[in-house]
Amino acid sequence: MSTYVVVGLQYGDEGKGKITDVLSAKSDYVVRFQGGDNAGHTVYVGDEKFVLHLLPSGVLQCKGKCIIANGVVVNPKSFIKEVNQIESKGLRTDHIFISRRAHVIMPYHILLDTYREEEHGGTQIGTTKKGIGPCYEDKIARVGIRMIDLLNPEILREKIEKNLKIKNSLFEKYFDKPTLDVEEIYNEYLEIGKQLQDRIVDTELELNEAIRDGKNVLFEGAQALMLDIDFGTYPYVTSSSPSTGGVCTGAGVPPTSLQNLIGVAKAYCTRVGNGPFPSELDNELGEKIRQIGGEFGATTGRPRRTGWLDLVSLKHACMINGINNLVITKLDVLTGIDNLKVVTHYKTEDGKIIDYFTSSTEKLYNYEPIYQDLPGWKEDITKARSYDELPDTAQKYIEFIEKYLGINVYLVSVGPERSQNIIRKELF
Repeated sequence: MSTYVVVGLQYGDEGKGKITDVLSAKSDYVVRFQGGDNAGHTVYVGDEKFVLHLLPSGVLQCKGKCIIANGVVVNPKSFIKEVNQIESKGLRTDHIFISRRAHVIMPYHILLDTYREEEHGGTQIGTTKKGIGPCYEDKIARVGIRMIDLLNPEILREKIEKNLKIKNSLFEKYFDKPTLDVEEIYNEYLEIGKQLQDRIVDTELELNEAIRDGKNVLFEGAQALMLDIDFGTYPYVTSSSPSTGGVCTGAGVPPTSLQNLIGVAKAYCTRVGNGPFPSELDNELGEKIRQIGGEFGATTGRPRRTGWLDLVSLKHACMINGINNLVITKLDVLTGIDNLKVVTHYKTEDGKIIDYFTSSTEKLYNYEPIYQDLPGWKEDITKARSYDELPDTAQKYIEFIEKYLGINVYLVSVGPERSQNIIRKELF
């Protein structure tokens, strides 16, 4: 069997889209297993820039099938919009399918997400207001609408009526907002179901058969481990499990079938939205990294918070995910910085020195990062295609990461282009 899982190890935006795009050229299946159109995966093909939110990043390269699996929450309007954008560039989309079991983001989910974030005195999570969290809430509460329901008029109407009875009461009485019309939503989503009916299929059976047949199956996550609902900086997290474990429930495959577990991390660290960020550089250098790295949200356009590489949180992410292949992206962004720093320990509020991540988000705000200084480099590394072409200090930076984590870096990205990679071993 040949299975590959690509997950983020920081707070998202690590460059998973590019890595998935590169690996998908040799994949028979590319499978997105969690999240929704809150993801922002940027892929470059020549001078052409594609920002994918819901579609798997491998859609541009994969010659086989692209699957949006059951663990994803699907905004069908976003799906149709992205498909149309891809087709307008002359690219095919007839290989893209959605699991019948995937839950549907409805208009009331988006409004709930928006109203909660705007609520005065509320705890702003910093969501993208795409309705992701409320859709997962309905899934867990067993009142969600699934893609298969869009193909069954009676079930669809019944579920919309039941949901709006509660949601409209919230909108009217709690948020003091207008209510939604059952008939309008029903007619719109019944029509969407007709439009997408040939793409809505059972995916778990086909994926398990593909794995048994030795096909190359690439699983792609959105967000990252530090935003995981269980193991991230709760409550400043996403509403799903963007971990290797999330593949099993998110795509319907057993853990024994997962082979190559690929973790992606930037050579530094960024975060969008609220929440603790121990290594944050809220200064001129942080702004310089933001501008050079183009650190602005692909989905929201929000400027990302920037900081030094945090190896304590990275070790936590690698442990939870069981990573056996590491990818370091955007190494080129650090060019020209004389003195680089990486976090190797935290000093707790009571003065204790630790090298493990805490479950207390509140305490993390008060932890002091302890840094290891490493020399930088001035040479342009964007044209390097072999590890030996990197300056000695850049190699030492990579090797320090490897030694700390006990995991080999198999790929180093030195630019946004598909070809700007140093591949130290072939996985396929």
